[in-house]
Amino acid sequence: MERVVVTGLGTISPIGNNIDEFWASMRANQSGIAPITKFDASSTGVHVAAEVKNFDPSLTMERKEYQRMDFFSQYAVAASVEAINMSGYPLADNDARVGVLVSSGIGGLIEIEKGIRKMIDKGPKRIPPLFVPLTIGNMAAGNISMKLGAKGPSLDIVTACASATNSIGEAFLKIKFGLLDACLAGGCEATINEIGIGGFAALTALSTNEDAATASRPFDKDRDGFVMGEGAGILFLESLSSAQARNATIYAEVVGYGANSDAYHMTAPTPDGSGAGEAMKQAIEMAGIQAEQVDYINAHGTSTPTNDSGETTAIKYALGNHAYKVAVSSSKGHFGHLLGGAGGVEAIVCVKALHDSFVPATLGLQQADEACDLDYVPQAGREQQVNYALSNSLGFGGHNAVLCFKRWEGA
Repeated sequence: MERVVVTGLGTISPIGNNIDEFWASMRANQSGIAPITKFDASSTGVHVAAEVKNFDPSLTMERKEYQRMDFFSQYAVAASVEAINMSGYPLADNDARVGVLVSSGIGGLIEIEKGIRKMIDKGPKRIPPLFVPLTIGNMAAGNISMKLGAKGPSLDIVTACASATNSIGEAFLKIKFGLLDACLAGGCEATINEIGIGGFAALTALSTNEDAATASRPFDKDRDGFVMGEGAGILFLESLSSAQARNATIYAEVVGYGANSDAYHMTAPTPDGSGAGEAMKQAIEMAGIQAEQVDYINAHGTSTPTNDSGETTAIKYALGNHAYKVAVSSSKGHFGHLLGGAGGVEAIVCVKALHDSFVPATLGLQQADEACDLDYVPQAGREQQVNYALSNSLGFGGHNAVLCFKRWEGA
């Protein structure tokens, strides 16, 4: 079986539209959460979101390309171009052996809303001709494969907020077992519009806090919901033999993956933590390490009452007493919750934490809930060597997905 390494990264995010800007913001404890500007949200009861800012699709796409894409696809293509460029991989020489596993939990919600409004206002004959290809969730992966010429499997794995992590995990397995030589993997989302914000507000899942600095406060006793984010996070994965043959720069190794289902509730995790806890155990076991070797966990940490206490219980379930010694942080105070794209951006956080020996902060955390009693790295990140990191993603429907990354120190 092949070993699998990360040789490229790409992102469009609320805190930077490339990897360097993104990571500089993380290290500086900066947040991209601010008042909503993309539509009039006054009637939703929600005031803030983590919007992508100053995004210019023309930097990576021709006008005729991006005009035929919803924002979720534009973000994914732009991030994938950055990832492939960083990797230096000669894709044209091996196109049939390079896949694209890039997920969106919802798809083209911006264009869905626009299309439905036009239908109601002017009738079904006025629905835009490209309504369907603009909105279906697989088109991020499809547009990436067409843009870059990757002819391997092009897939959209939809598991709600675990989507991107499942895509990275499945890409890892395809390379590990020799089905692919390389793969672009991750996720994207663009749902900051009236139906997106209004829908999650109706579920009472979003924070109604007007203060951008404290609206997303994972593990805090006063948390009241998550803050919507948008963007894309893409990893370029390839076999170690491929990376070494071309003398590529390696940023981290993927060594473990766990995935399962709670089979319990539509939105709530299993009370004893066994669902996500077993997924973490799977990833640790596949990595061939002990729980005590995990140095950092990038938690799902949504800032909702149910998730944060439930995930804390799951971490204790998986790590036992070591749970109190490992650094745990949620990145959603930096860039909000990207739904199906969250795991892609958060996997990038793990890779950079390993590569740069830096654990990012849980922004917004001021006073931890009594049920949340671990080391959550509040307010400011810390310099710390990380040898093994877990990235947790938990999705509505009981989907759990966990990746284990290892610090690269040579074969």
